[in-house]
Amino acid sequence: MSVEVTRLDNGLTIITHAMPHLETVALGIWVKAGARDELPEENGIAHFLEHMAFKGTKRRNSQAIAEEIENVGGEINAATGMETTTYYVRVLKNDWKLGLDILADILTESTLDADEMERERDVILQEIAASKDQPDDLVFDLAQAASYGEHPLGRSILGPASLIETMSREQMISWRDRNYWASRIVVCAAGNIDHDELAKETERVLGSLARGQGPQRQSPIFASSAQTEAKPLDQTHIVLGFSAPNYRDPRIYQLQVLSSVLGGGMSSRLFQEVREKRGLCYSVFAYGTSYEDVGQLGVYAATSPEHTQELIDVTANVMLSMGREVSHKEVDRAKAQLKSSLVMNLESATARADQIARQYLAFGEVPDVGTLVKRIENVNAGDVRSLAEEIFTTCKPSLSAVGQLSGLANYADIAARFSAKT
Repeated sequence: MSVEVTRLDNGLTIITHAMPHLETVALGIWVKAGARDELPEENGIAHFLEHMAFKGTKRRNSQAIAEEIENVGGEINAATGMETTTYYVRVLKNDWKLGLDILADILTESTLDADEMERERDVILQEIAASKDQPDDLVFDLAQAASYGEHPLGRSILGPASLIETMSREQMISWRDRNYWASRIVVCAAGNIDHDELAKETERVLGSLARGQGPQRQSPIFASSAQTEAKPLDQTHIVLGFSAPNYRDPRIYQLQVLSSVLGGGMSSRLFQEVREKRGLCYSVFAYGTSYEDVGQLGVYAATSPEHTQELIDVTANVMLSMGREVSHKEVDRAKAQLKSSLVMNLESATARADQIARQYLAFGEVPDVGTLVKRIENVNAGDVRSLAEEIFTTCKPSLSAVGQLSGLANYADIAARFSAKT
């Protein structure tokens, strides 16, 4: 299960994980550029460009792109994140060259046709409208704004409708030319594929791409603010967010264990106390979101207006309890879950390709799975307790809420629960 890496003269990196027992290949292009690399007036452009990549190139129209990959039974898709954009295919082992050719074509030769752009503009506006109609989507967008304010990490990846309505082709080309550079790109494949053949073919289709430079990003300050939106719903959806280690911080493994113990499954403290014992909600969980320079530990739950205050009180008590006592049994269970998830990715070509590409973009290398498992194993209960105490008692949380807000206390009172050590 070895990982091979080749770096082209222009800085583009090719990575493979050979899985010769498979009949398929998961192949993608990962670009270290996303929503946080947008100027304020460009918010939403990375996602818009990702959509437009499928709308035609100099060699293929939008129908041809879809038909060529589906003619061989393959799948093609893309995704835009805060720090990366991904274009990927999954094909049978003998069709990976076609997949790579299509991916390279849509990445570098998209025509951004004006008529297609107008049609896709309407699609994205519908996507934005749909996200606003989904409270459990909207509350997380508001959570980003409450945590990072006016910084790009505080904006929605989709962007506001007002900017999408006026976004021009020239703006899109300008953003692409500033961000889609070879030194920011990883071509990664997992499955039944030969590394040297992929490297040779990648050099042919992407070797002339300009090297460019890495992203020039400013780090945000955790905003510790509140963002709410009243809606005529039966529930109140709530996210409490806290400043946490970034993914380059060695404590990232402690954060993952902390998040799991707190709200990572049915045995977690939040699930057991909030749902099982008190029946305050259907869904409650904790999550860790880490970027290259900042991170966030969040807790989500939704409940009826009359239970909102109790939900927040109980959730706060559970979070603060993490800084006082964490058992070895809880930590061992969380570590087992994390290690299992990591190892299970080895059995999926798609998950493995995504895993190693993101690791390389983040760290400039692909850590051995055994090394990652050891780092998880090294986390102990004292580490988790110390990190929990730091996160939950040294700075005010962010708060976002969507739905009926009549039972929601004011932000100052909620934040005060975490303002001093208890």
